[in-house]
Amino acid sequence: MAEATPSLAPARALAREAALAHGVPTTRQERWKYTALRALAARRFEAPAARVDVDLKVVADIPAPRLVIANGRYAPALSDLHGLAEGLRVRLLSEVLREAPAEAAAWLAVDTTATDAAFQQWNGALADEGFVLEVEPGVRVATPLHLVVIGVEDGADRAFHLRHRIVLGAGATLTVAKHHLGAGAHRHLLNTVLQVELGDDATLTQARVQREVDGATLIQRTQATLGANAHYRRLDLELGGALSRHELDVVLAGDGAQLDANGVLLADGRRHLDTRLGIEHRARDTRCELTWRGLGAQRGRAVFHGGILIAEGADGSNATLSNKNLLLDDGAEIDTQPVLVIHADDVQAAHGATVGRLDDTALFYLRARGVPLAEATAMLTAAFLREPLAVLANEALESALAATLDARLASAAAARE
Repeated sequence: MAEATPSLAPARALAREAALAHGVPTTRQERWKYTALRALAARRFEAPAARVDVDLKVVADIPAPRLVIANGRYAPALSDLHGLAEGLRVRLLSEVLREAPAEAAAWLAVDTTATDAAFQQWNGALADEGFVLEVEPGVRVATPLHLVVIGVEDGADRAFHLRHRIVLGAGATLTVAKHHLGAGAHRHLLNTVLQVELGDDATLTQARVQREVDGATLIQRTQATLGANAHYRRLDLELGGALSRHELDVVLAGDGAQLDANGVLLADGRRHLDTRLGIEHRARDTRCELTWRGLGAQRGRAVFHGGILIAEGADGSNATLSNKNLLLDDGAEIDTQPVLVIHADDVQAAHGATVGRLDDTALFYLRARGVPLAEATAMLTAAFLREPLAVLANEALESALAATLDARLASAAAARE
């Protein structure tokens, strides 16, 4: 871990004291009602090792420009910065901690009064690496930047605390694909916070693909603030891990700000996937459209909370949430909770959530034409889960992620046979 400097020490100490005082969240707390952490709280984790060896094949299918962190440490041998655009500044959190500790202290500040936010508080106390991306005003970055975080088996259970930051100046554009990968049968804990700030008229397109190994635990929080007429497009594919929790909190702070946030939760095996959205319309004529699809198979569990708040004065806001889910097996479970709170006039808002089985008519149609049951199920499931991918408005990226999703569905189908 980077050594604390005087300007960092007070913020670090306050965050650590808060985390110790509040402890690991429990199911008695509303925000964690469906995700029990007793087993996690009983475990002990070691700090990241100084270095870890990773085969280049792990990232061979991820194009440049590419930045890689393996087991909490920057991996220059796996990274490839060819094609990095001018006007896009890339730093590591470790660099900022060394060279601009006061700047880092402002980023790492956390709410120490929150009794259910120990992971964010530990992140503020311990984060020592992460990606810091800044795009200058008016710069339009055409080539997607790939950020890769790899958990690697190295003989111990380790905890990594990463803090990422993406800032776009007025009128800037950027596309980012973030990959969570696993190498070896590890049981690490990854605790991540991402801060996003979009200036007026800026556009950020972000895809996050979580395909960690079955033993991994991921606790992640995204905090985004959008300026006037800013546009945040986002796709989350939750495909791996033993337990994965993601809190996506977005504030539409400027008039005309827009959010399109879609996702897929693929809970098979004994996987537990928990996603919690908190979207706040704080300005006039803002818009959000949220399309999420979930699948429960074997003994997997998916939890989804879609919270939308339209604040007083946010007149003209338009908010839509759709969460549809498929249960393939009786042992699987899906819990969905859409919440819509409106304090403004002249708004359009709608939300809906369903949990059901595959369409019997469609299944019968395919079977009657000679399609085997397993193949027919796979075809209908893939069509159902691909819908959210269109949010990216990037054909090449969408095609690549569709292939990743299809491959993951094939492995899930094979496990059920």
